[in-house]
Amino acid sequence: MIPSPHSQSAAPLLTAAIVLFIAIAPVLALAATQRSTSPPTNTKRLLSQEIQLTGDQLWVDTGIDVHPGERLLFSASGTLRYADAKTDNSPDGLTRGFKDLLRILPFNDAGRGALIGRIGDKDFAEPFLIGAKRDLVAPAAGRLSIGINQTSSDTAEGTFKVEIQIYAPDANSAFVAARTVNSIPGIDNSLFTKIPRRISDKSGAPGDMVNFLILGSQTAMENAFKTAGWVRVDADVKETLLTGIMASMSKESYLTMPMSMLYLFGRTQDYGWAHAEPIQVVASRNHLRLWKAPFTINGETLWVGAATHDVGFEHDQRSKDVTAITHKIDPDIDLEREYVQKTLTSTGQVTEVTHFLPTDPIQSAKTATGGSFHSNGQVLIFKLAPATDNSAPAQSQR
Repeated sequence: MIPSPHSQSAAPLLTAAIVLFIAIAPVLALAATQRSTSPPTNTKRLLSQEIQLTGDQLWVDTGIDVHPGERLLFSASGTLRYADAKTDNSPDGLTRGFKDLLRILPFNDAGRGALIGRIGDKDFAEPFLIGAKRDLVAPAAGRLSIGINQTSSDTAEGTFKVEIQIYAPDANSAFVAARTVNSIPGIDNSLFTKIPRRISDKSGAPGDMVNFLILGSQTAMENAFKTAGWVRVDADVKETLLTGIMASMSKESYLTMPMSMLYLFGRTQDYGWAHAEPIQVVASRNHLRLWKAPFTINGETLWVGAATHDVGFEHDQRSKDVTAITHKIDPDIDLEREYVQKTLTSTGQVTEVTHFLPTDPIQSAKTATGGSFHSNGQVLIFKLAPATDNSAPAQSQR
């Protein structure tokens, strides 16, 4: 996504990732915990359907379109058996051992062969664990798919039978469906005279463009990103390794690879967030930076963000050293802006979303390391619901 502002060989970064992976992999033990799936007594059942999956199927379209706030109850039975497995597995999946952690599964927090689901576009929807039983509130509108947590080359013998019940939204549900609006008060061209249009590296060289804003408290912002599956990124390599070892039971250990420090409002980012799968995070991940604006909008905290997508490595054009490597970004940065929109609006914590086209929009430019990018110039705006979590927010990096 956002390229590193300093030249570096890819080897140290890859080595750090491998060392971290080896250090924590043996102690990872993944277990599914499920809520009771007792049918609600105060809401209307909209649908009841049974579907079967065989062990050679990765994803199956259920044909069911769900809506935000609807309650989904899953109950699954049956077994699968992989040729290289010692035992059959239920819909809860197999316990992941050291060797199995080398597999990249659709949902890496669950075992191989577990029953999983997703709602919406496969390119944006966050898979979730179903297991033998699951009770959840639909976070977004979209087509429901169910699948088996396995690689595309996996094949197992056996069948899962899945009963799906869908109930109308609970009238007392705290879920909020994001509304697309034409404008949000306070978001206008006068605001963009106070916000730098691009972030920069330490030397002041301009880089990625500011392409989204968030209106909401620190706690609401943190909750939205965490609910959407984003993981907070460590500021440097040493902190990354320490966090990875100490938090070895968490998927976050893999995702918190270091993010270079870039500047806006005269300081480095307050937050870095990443959205990626384990192991692939070294070369490819969605990630973004956030700065708390030094002013508010109608009394609300404003967060200013820049999001792009790492797609590999390339030569750092600021250096004559042919071994100087930096992250390469997808030049169509509007795709990453759309990715941020789809993941956050699926959480039920965004009340309003809109786009704003500032005067003299940035439509093409180069990053601080020499890579190019292009955009239609629009800035994405989110307004968050008030935080319902009374816990104290984590301290920002500033």
